[in-house]
Amino acid sequence: MSKLWKKEFSLKMISLLVTGMSILGCSHGYNRTVAHVDRDKFMRPWYVMAGRFTFLEKDVFNSVEKYTWNEEKQQIDIDFSYNQGSFTGKLKKYPQTGWIDNHETNATWTISPFWPLKFTYLIIAMDPNYEWTVIGVPSQNYLWIMASDPGISKVKLAEIIEHVKSINYSVKDIVYVEHQKK
Repeated sequence: MSKLWKKEFSLKMISLLVTGMSILGCSHGYNRTVAHVDRDKFMRPWYVMAGRFTFLEKDVFNSVEKYTWNEEKQQIDIDFSYNQGSFTGKLKKYPQTGWIDNHETNATWTISPFWPLKFTYLIIAMDPNYEWTVIGVPSQNYLWIMASDPGISKVKLAEIIEHVKSINYSVKDIVYVEHQKK
């Protein structure tokens, strides 16, 4: 292989990584979060109810993000799972890792779905009783509305979306996730 080819390949890979990180929300932009998140209350399963999702989250059912605080590593272990295509579709699981960046609020995290990608995760809205939460990214390309109970009403979801709009976060192109009734 020629040195020129290796250099061009390296530059293309760096460009691809930078572009990917920008798309996922590493760029500067929206930076508002809730005033404080009780880390221990937040660490649990959250049902993904609606949002604007990544390429991995297309045609999902029963979508759940489970957060567990790993004291030894001082990180958040994230288990993301869903059924692909239907309630009985193939179960997909994507482990991720997170770190709390702002320990005063616990509302700004860095998330890594896989190496070398890392992106900023902002907790932009939260029910005082931890019944629902809203996650965004600085670019506003993605949005996750999650609930502690998959039976949250459509009326409540509409109220949450209106709240997100009122804090100047984009609510265009919202997709809803269906959850199987238990």
